[in-house]
Amino acid sequence: MSQAVKPIRGINDILPDETAAWQWLEDTARDVLQSYGYEEIRLPLMERTELFARSIGEVTDIVEKEMYTFDDRNGDSLSLRPEATASCVRAGITHGLFHNQQQRLWYAGPMFRYERPQKGRYRQFHQMGAEAFGFAGPDIDAELILVSARLWKRLGLKGLELELNSLGSSESRSRYRDLLVTYFNDRYQDLDEDSRRRLLQNPLRILDSKNPEMADLVAQAPVLTEHLDDESADHFAALCAMLDASGIAYKLNPRLVRGLDYYNRTVFEWVTDQLGAQSAVCSGGRYDGLVEQLGGRPTPAIGWALGVERLVELVRGASLAPDPAGPTAYIVPLGEAAESRAQALAESLRDQLPGLRLRVHCGGGGMRARMKRADRSGALCALIIGDDELASSTVVLKHLRSQQDQETVALKDLQPRLARICSDTGAA
Repeated sequence: MSQAVKPIRGINDILPDETAAWQWLEDTARDVLQSYGYEEIRLPLMERTELFARSIGEVTDIVEKEMYTFDDRNGDSLSLRPEATASCVRAGITHGLFHNQQQRLWYAGPMFRYERPQKGRYRQFHQMGAEAFGFAGPDIDAELILVSARLWKRLGLKGLELELNSLGSSESRSRYRDLLVTYFNDRYQDLDEDSRRRLLQNPLRILDSKNPEMADLVAQAPVLTEHLDDESADHFAALCAMLDASGIAYKLNPRLVRGLDYYNRTVFEWVTDQLGAQSAVCSGGRYDGLVEQLGGRPTPAIGWALGVERLVELVRGASLAPDPAGPTAYIVPLGEAAESRAQALAESLRDQLPGLRLRVHCGGGGMRARMKRADRSGALCALIIGDDELASSTVVLKHLRSQQDQETVALKDLQPRLARICSDTGAA
C-alpha cells in the first residue's frame, strides 16, 4: 500500500459535521448585509503581486514574509490574496464602479498567508467583509459598525467588545510619525529586531507589536489621538456620538493602529476573550487614499472583514449553531424490483416537495443492515418498499425518531404525509 498524501500544514478540511455551522453563519451574515443594501462581489483568488505590495505596503510582514507568491509561465509575479480589500478596490477601478457612484459591497472566501499555524490562525483562512465607497462622512462608519453589531445579535453572540480609534489624516500622521521616530530612536537599544526594521519605514507598526517585552515601551509612547488634525477629530467625535445614540458600547484604544498600511482616520476591532491569543474576530477602518493610490480617482472608503473560523468556533462553543441536518426520509428498497424503482420514486417526491431531504439506500445488504443505515442517517422516517408494496402501490412508513406506530401509506398520499412530517418537525 502506498503512503497516504499528507495535508498541507495550516490548511484545513471542513468536515460535514462542521459545515452546518459554517452555512448558518454565512447565510445569516448574507441576510444582514443585504438588509442594509450591500451587494455581493466575487473576487479572484490570485492577483498581481504588485497590487498587494502597493496597497498593504512593501515593509509589512504580510508582503515580506507571509504571501504565497510565484511567477507564472509568462514570468508575471502573482500572489494568492492575503486579504480582499485591495482586490475589491482593483475590481472597482477596473470596472468603473467608483466614477460618480457610491457602492456598498460585500464578499466572502478564502485568504492565504504563510504564518505559523495555531488556534484561530491558519495558512488558508476564510473571511467575509463589507466595503463602502464614495461616502466621506462618519455616518457610513457608524453604519458599518452597526451592521457588524446586528450580526452578533442575529448570531446570539455575547461578550464581544468594540475597540475604536482614529489614525487621523495623512498630514497629522506624518507629524505624529516624526514624534514616534524621535521617541523610539532615543530608546533604540530597547527595540526588538522587527521594531528596528520598521522604525524608519513605518514606525506606527511598532505600536502594533505583539512582543510582550515591548509592551512597556509602547505604552509610554506618544498617543496619536492627542495629535489629530481638527477635521479628523471632528469626524471621530461625530462617529462616537452616533454610536452613543444607537446604544453601541465601545472602548477607546489609542494603540489600535491595524496591521495594514492603507488605513486612515477611523479604525476598529471587535474582540473577545474566548479565543486565547487570537482575540480579534472583526477588524476594519477607513482607507480614503487607497483607490487613488491604486490608480483610481480620489474616493473615500471604509470596510471591515471578519474571520469565519473564529466566529464558527465562538458559535459552536456557545451551542448557537444548528446541528447538521439529516434527511427527512430514507428509502429502503427490498428486492430487485424495488431497487429498480426506488430512484424513480425519490425523484418524483423531490419534484413534489422541493427542498425535501431524501436519501435512497444504495450498496445492497440485508433488511437489518439497511434499516441500521437508515437509522444512522438521522432520518425522521424510513420508507420501506418490497414486492407487496409495489403490487399495492404503497410504502411502509416507519418512524425512526418517535414512538408512533408504523403505517402503510398509499403512494398517492405519500407526498402530503411527508409534508406533514416536515411541517411538524420544522424539517424540509
